Amino acid sequence: MESRRLVWEDFRMLDLLAESPRERARLCGPGHSRREFLQVGALAAIGLSLPQYLSAREAGLVKPGNERRSCIMIFNLGGPSHLDLWDMKPDAPSEVRGPFQPIRTKSDAFELSELLPRHAKLADKFSLVRSCHHDGAAVHDAGWQMMQTGRRFTGGIQTPHAGAVTSHLMGRRTDLPPFVVLPQLMGRGGGNLPNGQAGGFLGKAHDPFALMADPSQKDFKVPDLLPPDQIGAHRLERRRKLRDIVDSTVSAFEASEDARLMDANFHAAFRMMTSEKARAAFDLGQEPTKVRERYGMNRFGQCCLLARRLVESGVRFITINTFLTVFDEITWDIHGSKPFTSIEGMKDIVCPMYDQAYSALIEDLHQRGLLDDTLVACLSEFGRTPKVNPAGGRDHWPQCFTTYFAGGGVKGGRVVGASDPIGGFPAERPVKPGDLVATIFHSLGFDHASHLPGPGGRPFPLTDLGTEPIKELFV
Repeated sequence: MESRRLVWEDFRMLDLLAESPRERARLCGPGHSRREFLQVGALAAIGLSLPQYLSAREAGLVKPGNERRSCIMIFNLGGPSHLDLWDMKPDAPSEVRGPFQPIRTKSDAFELSELLPRHAKLADKFSLVRSCHHDGAAVHDAGWQMMQTGRRFTGGIQTPHAGAVTSHLMGRRTDLPPFVVLPQLMGRGGGNLPNGQAGGFLGKAHDPFALMADPSQKDFKVPDLLPPDQIGAHRLERRRKLRDIVDSTVSAFEASEDARLMDANFHAAFRMMTSEKARAAFDLGQEPTKVRERYGMNRFGQCCLLARRLVESGVRFITINTFLTVFDEITWDIHGSKPFTSIEGMKDIVCPMYDQAYSALIEDLHQRGLLDDTLVACLSEFGRTPKVNPAGGRDHWPQCFTTYFAGGGVKGGRVVGASDPIGGFPAERPVKPGDLVATIFHSLGFDHASHLPGPGGRPFPLTDLGTEPIKELFV
């Protein structure tokens, strides 16, 4: 899906389609639907500045007292092997248990792989869910949409990402967007399916702000947040034009609901782009070198550090894509032979990077007093096959896998559910994608039994009937 990054080039439709006040008025006049109007420009990127949180609270959709809650979703794109990391089977046959050994952790409830030594030292801070499963196709993008929205897309309906729901119910707290994806939206997954990282039927106004840059690069900057004296005359003039367009559009619409919505969104965009606080939130140069190195001077590590800074600055929901695609890079997709990742690649490249960054994030949030109000949810599209394949890797396996949670009210050092002796199927407390998303909503204070405004204005359940938060994580 095309990124909805907040760049001023995204506003070019307003310039190209409406070069004059007359043309702008024509665009907003009779014959154009509300949907067409809202698609003009980049409303998709910025979220609403309306008091959604107060409205949702008054309607009973959000529990009082959760104003400070945020969520960082780490999406482990590619599908990590639960059997080699979080749900090892040391007593199983060699073709099941694989080449790695379990190690003791700071929790008496579980062991972890030797590939995750830093995880082991803070195992009292997170809890595992070892009985996750779904009935979607064993292709990456099918799992992406189910695990991030809680549902499989059917009947032409694209359900919103959990971050988009958060944007809708709670709105923004600061000049920054309520929902951010780092470093950018997912790429191809092989199934040509929507990946679920969008506002869905809630509308493009709740699509995420996608960074579209690698924060580990020395020259990293967010171009759209540069101060006026650094953005150049052309871009600065475009900012001025936008304000003129908004003013003339409101006049043409005679202060209609559509015009007020457009005006509110442009004000939000302009406020973000001229905000010193927004620029500071993305400025990793303010971090000591020692802190940056603790997270790891790589894309994922610096995204985790940036997520911590965004939480501190008031962003409600951040999704970090551990990788961007299963093609052309080393990922969790360990089929064992090229063009995919070998199990040695997971051992030598992926796990050290991931272990370092995740542990730094949890420790940093804890030391800064942010972990209690920040849920860190580590999800993936599926696990890997119980048996090692002939190439020495493991293939896709949605029938059973592990996810884990820290902070946001979660009690650490626990295990929920269990898999069978070879890690092939849930043996205790099966957990579906909808249950995992409901767990995120529970941490944020949402009533999972409530409804959203769905397609055609019809009420749409926040989660499916029978879906329940994993409350064992919280008590």
